[in-house]
Amino acid sequence: MLQNIRDNSQGWIAKTIIGVIVALMALTGFDAIFKATTHKNEAAKVNGDEISQNELSQAVDMQRRQLMQQLGKDFDASLLDEKMLRESALKGLIDRKLLLQGAESSKFAFSEAALDQVILQTPEFQVDGKFSSERFDQVIRQLGYSRMQFRQMLAQEMLIGQLRAGLAGSGFVTDAQVLAFARLEKQTRDFASLNIKVDPAAVKLTDDEVKAYYDEHAKEFMTPDQVVIDYLELKKASFFDQVSVKDEDLQAAYQKEIANLSEQRRAAHILIEVNDKTTEAQAKAKIDDIQARLAKGEKFEALAKEFSQDPGSANNGGDLGYAGPGVYDPVFEKALYSLAKDQVSVPVRTDFGFHLIKLLGVEAPEVPTFASLKDKLTRELKTQQVEQRFVEAAKQLEDSTFEASDLAQPAQDLKLTVHTSKPFGREGGEGIAANRAVVTAAFSPEVLDEGANSTGIELDPETVIVLRAKEHLKPAQLPLESVAGPIRAQLAKEHASADAKTKADELIASLRDGKTPLDRPIDGQSWKVTEAATRAQEGIDPTVLQALFRMPKPAAKDKPTFTSVTLPDGSLMIVRLNGVNEAAAPTDEEKAQYRRFLASRVGQQDFAAYRKQLESQADIKRF
Repeated sequence: MLQNIRDNSQGWIAKTIIGVIVALMALTGFDAIFKATTHKNEAAKVNGDEISQNELSQAVDMQRRQLMQQLGKDFDASLLDEKMLRESALKGLIDRKLLLQGAESSKFAFSEAALDQVILQTPEFQVDGKFSSERFDQVIRQLGYSRMQFRQMLAQEMLIGQLRAGLAGSGFVTDAQVLAFARLEKQTRDFASLNIKVDPAAVKLTDDEVKAYYDEHAKEFMTPDQVVIDYLELKKASFFDQVSVKDEDLQAAYQKEIANLSEQRRAAHILIEVNDKTTEAQAKAKIDDIQARLAKGEKFEALAKEFSQDPGSANNGGDLGYAGPGVYDPVFEKALYSLAKDQVSVPVRTDFGFHLIKLLGVEAPEVPTFASLKDKLTRELKTQQVEQRFVEAAKQLEDSTFEASDLAQPAQDLKLTVHTSKPFGREGGEGIAANRAVVTAAFSPEVLDEGANSTGIELDPETVIVLRAKEHLKPAQLPLESVAGPIRAQLAKEHASADAKTKADELIASLRDGKTPLDRPIDGQSWKVTEAATRAQEGIDPTVLQALFRMPKPAAKDKPTFTSVTLPDGSLMIVRLNGVNEAAAPTDEEKAQYRRFLASRVGQQDFAAYRKQLESQADIKRF
């Protein structure tokens, strides 16, 4: 199977991680980027190694897809800053190139077998716990990779992973650092909290304020960059009705099928080896003695158990089971097929030594009738013709679309229909636009800017398409009336939060000065007191916990410290720190856990510093 993967990876693969793969890709901070085969336009050069515009476009597409997956229904492509997206993608590509160069210069390497094992053990590529080549192809094809491209990408990620592990694994910390961290980690805090009302509905906004926000953030209110494509779809299945099978071809296939059916023979043997300890003469004398004992009536099975030096069959009385032609040594096989049932051969010499062979049984093959195989043979013969026609038609499609200025003539030549997609953006869409290879081709400079037809795109092993851009829907300014509602909601939330912050600051000043008693309810709301809160205290918003443990220690019990926290939902909370509780000394087990954590963090910092060093010493040119 491993060799099959290597052999098949000479073809086209997809763009991945997965799950698995996801973990490897996360090591670089940027995933699913592979080296493109086209380098016509350079985006950058890193120590002389180029990054093409094609790679950069794919990287931008991948970042856009990641954002879409992370934000889900909240994703709005019109709010993306394309310039920032491209800068981020290019930085990721440069970082990745530097790490690959670092790994290569440090002589990191791995075997093809290790790469195969990663693929075979990836759950996303398995069905019922076992690797499935069909599932593998399906997953990477959906991502837009060919097998070779996927292996190349994965190989690069494994190299970077080795480099990271080598650096990150060398981090260490001192006992003093472990104890200092434990003291802070196990510390608890006593605090009280009070919510400040935030009321966006009470905010009054003018049309001028909405218009001013719209004008200031004009780039955020754009329609997405979209394209409509025409495409021709060539499906292998469409050729089955165009081919037929002759009766004489079916008869020939039938004869070939039954010719492969062979008689199965069940053999048993006694082996005396010829080796460094036993000469040929000694082995021959031993086998002759066993033959003589057989002639006197001793049982073959008993003698095999006692004397045979074949560990695989001796305990079974020398029984080798049923097998057909081509399984055994030719000399052994010739002797076996000359025997009658229950007959024992004369001593037979092979490369292993001397054998006595007994024929235990014969199974004649059951020859199926022509009628029972006709449908199967018809499908096989048709499939052979269809494969040939599909390959020829795919080449004809690619050749004719390369020369044509549209898809009309190629469609007529191959009797295909020109299909038209719905508009879709760089993040993809429904139907055919869900395939990343289609999206990449549709937004490529050749198709989108130069108006050329694409090359053939393999959607799956039985479908090839060629596409061209029918319409480019460039980003356009959305009218104010279509976005006024969201703008009002955003401004109302901001104003209400600002008003609440002002009120909170005034209240905190009053509390510090003693003008407002600490134990008095405020606006009818009592303080919520929490004792001995930990850094991972359940039931408390993480934003509040983070602010709480950053607050300075109170100078005295009657001198608490204060801060205000804006929560993710826009509401505001006043936090009053009453006291800090120091923890007991950590146990040996806790110290070991803290040491592992801190060493890992130091290792990560070392790796980040190494990346910075690579960048500072590199010759990087951006175009």
